Amino acid sequence: MDQGAPQGDPKDMPALKPVTDKLVWQGERDGYGPPDIIVRAPEYTMPAVSEDQWWRPVTEIPLTEPRWARMVEIRPTSLKGRKIVHHSVAYLVQNPDDPDSDFINRGLASPRFIPSDDPAALVNARPFLMEWAIGKGYDRYADGTGKLLKPGEKISWDQHIHSAGEDVTSGSELGIWLYPKGQEPKKRSHLVGFTGLKNGAQALDIPPNSIAHTEGFTVLKENTVITNFQPHFHLRGKAMMVEAILPDGTSQVVSYVDNFNFNWMTNYIYTEDSAPAYPKGTVIHVTAYYDNTANNKNNPDPNQWVGYGDRTVDEMAHSWMNVYYLSDDEYKDWLAKHDGKPGVRSRSTSRTTQQQ
Repeated sequence: MDQGAPQGDPKDMPALKPVTDKLVWQGERDGYGPPDIIVRAPEYTMPAVSEDQWWRPVTEIPLTEPRWARMVEIRPTSLKGRKIVHHSVAYLVQNPDDPDSDFINRGLASPRFIPSDDPAALVNARPFLMEWAIGKGYDRYADGTGKLLKPGEKISWDQHIHSAGEDVTSGSELGIWLYPKGQEPKKRSHLVGFTGLKNGAQALDIPPNSIAHTEGFTVLKENTVITNFQPHFHLRGKAMMVEAILPDGTSQVVSYVDNFNFNWMTNYIYTEDSAPAYPKGTVIHVTAYYDNTANNKNNPDPNQWVGYGDRTVDEMAHSWMNVYYLSDDEYKDWLAKHDGKPGVRSRSTSRTTQQQ
């Protein structure tokens, strides 16, 4: 219809889905029950007209003993909050002296020291608990994996807020679903962002009224299982392809999402039998495509040059993925169960999105 096709008989149109008038945990909607813990950030009042703001409070996680998280979900604290909260990232503030700490993501990059020319530094400088953006649902970890939470740990919030033409007070809250007491997963899940920018922020240069693309490359330092994928752009993002370049020189398409919609940051979760695994030394190659023309309905101004930045009108590109790591023996066992071949077994995924 956008290109002028006739509408057809309106009587053949399916009924519209009901619009919710209350906050809903998507994990509860999908049958996982209510969260065991809810951590709420202080709210922020965004004026009707304002430059973008970043609200970064710190809140404690109410735990008296170590517990493992099996699923997490972030949502705005009000329905109107969906209008102003562009993204909300929950960083896990840990004790760096704890020998059991998840402080270093050994498979991708170290938050203690990342060389400035390492593209992973753009996204992975701190340990993540969860990332949320407009329209996203929850992160559900693969069976036998999770995130360890300890008493005294905190959440450092990074909330990007933009104006919506009216004063709105809102913030973010995090729901945490726990494994039963005494049930400890064998593996830690890590949230990582595989960049689509080869030379960091300087690589993003989108001329007015143009189609553009960028590429990013990240070397896996450990044998890695990928359990989900979620492209992240701003308003000019159009499509994203993630490929794995194996140490033998062959390559596979890990995921491809076209017709990206800024209002629906969909999280695609692999089923247990389809999650791909790759050996250390594999290069994750992200190709990001942008549409800075009038054909992009989300484009606020195709006559503007666009570069890298955190504002909604700026642009960025990375693919959020939850991963866990395998030892060499575990990776050999994985290969033995999967015909001796690394990578994608099938295209079976589920999607988590925010209910409207």
